[in-house]
Amino acid sequence: MEGSIVVVVFLLLVLITLLKGIRLVPQGSKWVVQRLGKYHTSLKPGLNIIVPYIDSVSYKVTTKDIVLDIPSQEVITLDNVVIVANAVAYINIVSPEKAVYGVEDYELAIRTLVQTSLRSIVGEMKLDDALSSRDQIKAKLKASISDDIADWGITLKTVEIQDINPSGTMQAAMEEQAAAERQRRATVTRADGDKTAAILTADGRLEASRRDAEAQVVLAEATKAALTKVNEAIQDKELPAMYLLGEKYVEALRDMGKSDNAKLVVLPGDLPAAVRSIMNNTK
Repeated sequence: MEGSIVVVVFLLLVLITLLKGIRLVPQGSKWVVQRLGKYHTSLKPGLNIIVPYIDSVSYKVTTKDIVLDIPSQEVITLDNVVIVANAVAYINIVSPEKAVYGVEDYELAIRTLVQTSLRSIVGEMKLDDALSSRDQIKAKLKASISDDIADWGITLKTVEIQDINPSGTMQAAMEEQAAAERQRRATVTRADGDKTAAILTADGRLEASRRDAEAQVVLAEATKAALTKVNEAIQDKELPAMYLLGEKYVEALRDMGKSDNAKLVVLPGDLPAAVRSIMNNTK
């Protein structure tokens, strides 16, 4: 009975030993093996044999690309403007032993390194350049951290700038500045319009005055010509002159009679005598 128990225990120990010595590593992973507390080897995907009780799997590291989200941070540009920027980094662990033994927490270390480099790069640029030069920032950022993380057995596949925008306070100030600029342009446009309208109105008045003056000159010339013709026609004859003056006199009285303010129009009893009196006064 006791012999059977010993056999069973022995078989169990053998089975456990075999299980400890056999390691199946899944695809996309590498396992770091330590022997007696010291790095020994890295197990590749598939079936692997290690020495039981002496070797142990200390770290399991993925060989897939890792996406690291870089938190947003405030960055001061060269012209003292605060902007908010964040990024995303794509890394791949090439040497798992360097990643686990070279740095305490490689993800935290890379995030911190990207943030520090991003502050340094953007700090050397003005606001307009920072907002319009994402590709340039990306290239500088990748170049500045690739060598550093290579010492940890990690390759930087790429790094992308997700957002780079002015801070909330700066955005409000820029919106106020843009509104003020639009208001200024509108005011200038209205002023130019008023100026143009005033010039056109003045030009119109000037042209109208010029035309009125020309009309007065033409009218005066016509009156002069008419008087000359009349004077040549009547010469010293009294009757034609009396006729003309009488006609004008009657027309003037008729106009007075049509006026709203005229209540009573008195006609002279001796119209020819009145006309003669006007002729004598004009001589």
